[in-house]
Amino acid sequence: MLTGLSWLALEVKYLERARSFYEETLSMTVTDEREDELVFAAGETDLVCRRPDGVPRGGLHTHYAFSIPEAEYDDWWDRLSEEYDLEEMQFGPARSLYCYDPDGNCVELGQRDVDGPGIDGIFEVVLEVADLDRSEAFYTELGFETVDVGDDRKRVRMAGPMALELWEPHLGIADARGGVHVDLGFETSEPTAALEAISDDVRQVDSVDDERVVVRDPDGHALTFTI
Repeated sequence: MLTGLSWLALEVKYLERARSFYEETLSMTVTDEREDELVFAAGETDLVCRRPDGVPRGGLHTHYAFSIPEAEYDDWWDRLSEEYDLEEMQFGPARSLYCYDPDGNCVELGQRDVDGPGIDGIFEVVLEVADLDRSEAFYTELGFETVDVGDDRKRVRMAGPMALELWEPHLGIADARGGVHVDLGFETSEPTAALEAISDDVRQVDSVDDERVVVRDPDGHALTFTI
């Protein structure tokens, strides 16, 4: 049903501070700039940094993961470790490093089969939810599939256009937290079909037309389905 992650939006206090981190430290390209927003290219997905001047707001303390080519990992570690206190995790053959941006978002750079150079996609987003079973059922209706459940039943990992992790409030790897009021955009050929699948469970519907539907999930995360 959902074929791709179009954007992830984060809330930031100061745009120039966000620009310094994402453009200079992480070598990402600014593709659009407005009075209250910066948009960076992360492969085929946009990373939006937005001041809290309206709704939907971007996500707060959001943990998410960028894809980087496997061969670049050591260079990224050497470069970022000069300034940041990094943490590292191994997932099978793949390694990931973790650091924080200026607004407290936990940024993961993980080895993936991507071309690069540099950051080439977002492969994971973590949402904080109040009721894990309710949120798992909600995203299942959108085509996500559960692939892992935490031993403590505080988290669920789902596969879809990207890996979606649903966390009840707790601290994860690198003391990361799931994001609140996160704004996600998804590509789909039928936005209204996505709405029909979850219409009984959304918190609210913000807008509907044939090419774009905007809703709030049960925890208030903003979801846009767009062609």
